[in-house]
Amino acid sequence: MKKSLLIVIIILAVILFLPLLNFIRWTFQEKKPMDIILVDKTVPALERENHKSFNWILTNERFVKKENKRSYSYIKDYYGFYPIRPLREKQWGRNDYRLTDLIALAEKNDAVYFADTYGVFFNDWYKGINKSRKSRKLYGGLNNNDFLLIKEMKDRNKLIIMEYNSFDYPTAQFESVRTQEKLGIAFSGWTGKYFASLDTTQVDFPIWMTAIYRKQYKKPWNFNKPGIVILKEKEIIVLEEGTHLKNSMPNIITDEAYCQKYKVTGSVAFDQWFDIIDPLQNNVISKFKIETTSQGDTLLLNNYLSNEFPAVVQDNITNRIYYFSGDFAHTDIPVWTARFKGVQMLKGILYSDKPEDMRRFFWLYYRPLVNGIFTEYYESVNKK
Repeated sequence: MKKSLLIVIIILAVILFLPLLNFIRWTFQEKKPMDIILVDKTVPALERENHKSFNWILTNERFVKKENKRSYSYIKDYYGFYPIRPLREKQWGRNDYRLTDLIALAEKNDAVYFADTYGVFFNDWYKGINKSRKSRKLYGGLNNNDFLLIKEMKDRNKLIIMEYNSFDYPTAQFESVRTQEKLGIAFSGWTGKYFASLDTTQVDFPIWMTAIYRKQYKKPWNFNKPGIVILKEKEIIVLEEGTHLKNSMPNIITDEAYCQKYKVTGSVAFDQWFDIIDPLQNNVISKFKIETTSQGDTLLLNNYLSNEFPAVVQDNITNRIYYFSGDFAHTDIPVWTARFKGVQMLKGILYSDKPEDMRRFFWLYYRPLVNGIFTEYYESVNKK
């Protein structure tokens, strides 16, 4: 056999052997039995992108159901909106917990994770409809049963994690305010998002925002560079790169102590929706930072806002209640990679060093943060 052919065979054998070895390592990794309630009301497609990445972490880190020791399914194991196949028929269902279920759910389960409560709207579900304005809700919003579940979980000192848009439309103000009180935070009413281009001709650009801008400022929408839009009911702030921003993309900044505790990176770019809250007495684990110019600072100051605000907060009493001020779980991760131990080491394939590579957020921040929170809780309730 020629030497070159032998080398090729050895390389191929190694390439095939390593995935098998890492799958075996994952299979025999110690399981962590933990009953978890996942809530996602925003599932307008079969991919379930608003909670799939959270499920990936549970699977990869071997958090399993207590009853059968099986991994959680991102397709079945959640409460919320369910698209029904075939999708072209636009049939959908819902899986809700009833009022009579709440005590039993809180007793049985160790944690609840609200990945997204925004819901599904008519224009999202029926593609091709004019999106010049917001449409009516089909399903969604935080409701009374959600609040009571949070209350029951908190009363039992269980782990609670909520994400962005738990307090804004379409959640009713009454449910919003008392949920904020239960979490010990205050929502400012402002939400925002980074846009790679503020040009309204871009696909899926929320064109309804331009009507708010024209009404408020009495002038046309003339933005086309990257930027950040911040909204509050009928008010809007547009920060454009060059004029108001030195760097258009928001960053999540974490102090060294929390970087070490949760194994997260100190700074990572974030391009999804976020909201602005007052942490009150809560611990601030990470914060958003927007790199504004003096003109941008003035625009924010005129609206009583700052270019820094909380990204992740934790209650300062039990340390078991968290609020993520961004759409953190909205990441399209290949599900099959969850069953390989050490897959995060494939840097360069899964993500790059480029700050604008949005895959970095999952691998360097969201994954280690969620794993750290759940591992800390699991170990605290399973002390020998």
